[in-house]
Amino acid sequence: MSPLWLANRTVVRKTMAKAPDFTTQRLFLKPLAAGDIDGMAAMDADPEVMRFVGEGTPRTSPQHRAELESWIDDSEDPPGMAMWTVRPLEKPDRYLGWIMLYPLPGHEPEVEIGWRFNRAAWGHGYASEAAQAVMEHGFKTDGLDQIVAVLDPNNQRSRRVCEKLGMRDAGICRAYDTDCARYVKENGGVE
Repeated sequence: MSPLWLANRTVVRKTMAKAPDFTTQRLFLKPLAAGDIDGMAAMDADPEVMRFVGEGTPRTSPQHRAELESWIDDSEDPPGMAMWTVRPLEKPDRYLGWIMLYPLPGHEPEVEIGWRFNRAAWGHGYASEAAQAVMEHGFKTDGLDQIVAVLDPNNQRSRRVCEKLGMRDAGICRAYDTDCARYVKENGGVE
């Protein structure tokens, strides 16, 4: 999933505290910070990680690193929404990936959940665990009626994450200038 919306943010944050941190059974999620850029850049340089993102090519240029650094500024993030870094509780210096909750560009007021994890983190349930915490936050704290995910239709790993989260396949939609599989989860009164 690609946070292309970051280049076109138009919602201005009202006076609100920084997005919250989350702790799950195995993970710690905190809003993106400067110390996360090296991990993000290394992840985005991996062709397998980037296979289903954008044009499917690794991103290694100095311009891409500058773009990642620009994502740290959360001053225009909608209240309660952010990009969070995901790290294991047992090894907090190990970068696993990121997860985000933001308005879906061109589909507002829909709110999208998205994630990207480095290859070493695949197959351990980290994406599902982190996404569950962020979805609960979106429903309980932000009061969202639904959360959507858009992804490359061929990305079977992300499809499985959506299914584990109880999201339903809602067909194909156009997002980020490409045809995407669309998954939806309604707020069923998360407790």
